[in-house]
Amino acid sequence: MDRPILQVALDLVELKRAIEIAQESIEGGADWLEVGTPLIKSEGMNAIRELKKTFRDHKIVADMKTIDTGAVEVEMAAKSGADIVIILALSNDATIAEAIRAGRKYGCEIMVDLINHPDPVKRAKELEEMGVDYLNVHVGIDQQMIGIDPLEVLKNIVGSVQIPIATAGGLDAERASVCVSLGARIVIVGSNIVKSRNVVESARKVREAIDKKAGTYVKKSMDEETRELLMKVSTPNVSDAMHRARAMSGVYPLVRGKKIVGKAVTVSTMDGDWAKPVESINVAGEGDVIVIKCSGDTTAVWGELATRSCLNRKIAGVIIDGAVRDVDDIRALGFPLFAKREVPNAGEPKGFGEINVRIICGGIEVNPGDWIIADDNGVMVIPKQRAYEVARRAFEVKKSEDRIRGEIEEKGRTLADVVELYKWEKVQ
Repeated sequence: MDRPILQVALDLVELKRAIEIAQESIEGGADWLEVGTPLIKSEGMNAIRELKKTFRDHKIVADMKTIDTGAVEVEMAAKSGADIVIILALSNDATIAEAIRAGRKYGCEIMVDLINHPDPVKRAKELEEMGVDYLNVHVGIDQQMIGIDPLEVLKNIVGSVQIPIATAGGLDAERASVCVSLGARIVIVGSNIVKSRNVVESARKVREAIDKKAGTYVKKSMDEETRELLMKVSTPNVSDAMHRARAMSGVYPLVRGKKIVGKAVTVSTMDGDWAKPVESINVAGEGDVIVIKCSGDTTAVWGELATRSCLNRKIAGVIIDGAVRDVDDIRALGFPLFAKREVPNAGEPKGFGEINVRIICGGIEVNPGDWIIADDNGVMVIPKQRAYEVARRAFEVKKSEDRIRGEIEEKGRTLADVVELYKWEKVQ
């Protein structure tokens, strides 16, 4: 291998789309094409056959994720045209040995995926001794969603073995380049290429980055990454990522076209009692979101002066399950505020209620520190324990939609055509 190998993982379920994306990936500089596990499960060995028939000059990698019957599954894939078959490091040694024998017999190489192995360094050494051709340092999608980083695993593997190492797990151009600089010979990129609206350009960026081997990567905190990701997605993306979770009901934006992202500072108060809502401004930090639950909505607990105070404190936005006044002034300020009702009359600061307690706002439970994302579609609440995961999953949803949008706009297709809707209808 004179230069790093770019392997594009075609983790799709539609073969026609996979072939189109494979062609675009090659135009962008991809070397190897991986028939992803979802594609194999959806289309079977025919996916391997069609890709090999279409791209004879490129290595076809079959991600079988074999964990048993090593010889049988390697034979199936090899006879279908696979040049490399991926099996799991979690397999029994007998399974791996059989897979290697079948690979030698039918002319394909064996790559072993270390995903989920409890001791990847030790297992890597064992696999090299057994005679596998490649190792794959792989952090799976669900692991990526909770913040596990393949670069950290790679650092521990490089230097412990001599056979070529591949790396996979949410890699973009920058991170792929870092993997190469750490010693990876193969970088496997999936969603950041195949879900891109411009596959050729995305593949080219990765190709250029790994050829330069000059990547630098500074790991951000989970809160930083969460905020950045949520700023890139919509509330429908978040709802999809949370299995069609509901938004708050009955609260609406005073100013259209604004977006709110931040951690919740919660307030419970009585109808018209604006003491605790105003006090919460001093409790909230920069980038926080004040979420207020009122006992009623006949009298305002918020107005222009409170809004100006939020601007001074750089509060990200305010959500009120209750009434607000001075709406013309608030709109003129352009401050992102959602409320249930607009009224002219304010109440009095009696001081009832609490700050940073569990509340039910718009029918949804909100706890202090939960993440809020709000836009013209509504207000979504993400439990703080799952914030990073949901943000990552929402971004994957967005990437998929961007890719489909491009096919509709640029190729004149319909949504039903792109996702092969009729094929996937439930059999009655």
